[in-house]
Amino acid sequence: MRRLPIRSVAVLAAIGTLALTGCGTDTGDPGDRGETTASTGAGRTIRAQKVMQLTKVHEETGMTLLEGPTFDEDGSLIVVDVTAPEGKPKVIRVDVAKKTSRAVRTDGQGAYTSAQFSPYDGRLYLTDFRGEIVSLARDGGDPRTFFSGEVDGAPMNPDDLAFDREGNLYVSDSRGLSEGKDQGRVVRIDRDGKEATVLADELAATNGISFDVDYRGLWISELTQNRISYLRLDAKGAVTSRHTAIRVDGGIAQTDSIAVDADGNLYQALHGRAAMVVYNQHGERLATIEVPGRAEGLESATNVAITPGGKKAYLTVSGPAGGYLYTFDALAEGVRQSNGG
Repeated sequence: MRRLPIRSVAVLAAIGTLALTGCGTDTGDPGDRGETTASTGAGRTIRAQKVMQLTKVHEETGMTLLEGPTFDEDGSLIVVDVTAPEGKPKVIRVDVAKKTSRAVRTDGQGAYTSAQFSPYDGRLYLTDFRGEIVSLARDGGDPRTFFSGEVDGAPMNPDDLAFDREGNLYVSDSRGLSEGKDQGRVVRIDRDGKEATVLADELAATNGISFDVDYRGLWISELTQNRISYLRLDAKGAVTSRHTAIRVDGGIAQTDSIAVDADGNLYQALHGRAAMVVYNQHGERLATIEVPGRAEGLESATNVAITPGGKKAYLTVSGPAGGYLYTFDALAEGVRQSNGG
């Protein structure tokens, strides 16, 4: 999860409530005036275009926060609203062509921070920052608790997730975020939910996580250090090495979720700025994805989904103006690593 006050769900884990503070309630439509200032650093600027508004700021929680965009097999886009209160959609299905949406699931408990379909059983898996991972049938029914409880004697704050080819889960555990301590972890959970193993620890608020294009390692973002680390894995999914791969020059923004396209490029979302930066696997900055018009009232671009086999990408963007979908043309085609997590 991200730091306060823009994204105060970390407090939820500590006090068990949605008493969110420090957030605006302006629900006005951010302008698309095309006045975006070119980004600094190497690479070109790609200006995303607004698709639709999905949510407004919830009176009960003082904010809205879209996350976890992932494509279903029918081509619809699944999105979660982390801070939606009871009775409001927490999981949303979007027809991007028709620009329509409908609720998939509502409940007053979960703080769902990511979504992804399993290659093993086809179910939709959701990370709940309060400490659980749940799964749903594709229609949103048949809810099941896949995993909960402590791992190596400590509870998890699961943020994002990635699946390997066999359907085992790799979870970014954002422990230590609210305390400002480097207690984050990467946890591997077998596809049956029976065994959990800590692969890496002492990380700085682990957030984004994605396999590289060949499944040889994991890219992970550490929010409070603004860096992307790389964990090389062996054939059994154990870590063989770990190093800092990219230091993100984000200014006041911090590293959020990560996606990877068919060419192995990394799409690093930014919390605190309605933008995303793109790097190749060697750490070279290729592009900055910007929301045009300076996006008044939009503060964070949390994640992206790239159409499987195509280049059309959909970015989740949120702030006091509400929760929006924006679109742009990705640098390469979408693959499993380009969706959800």
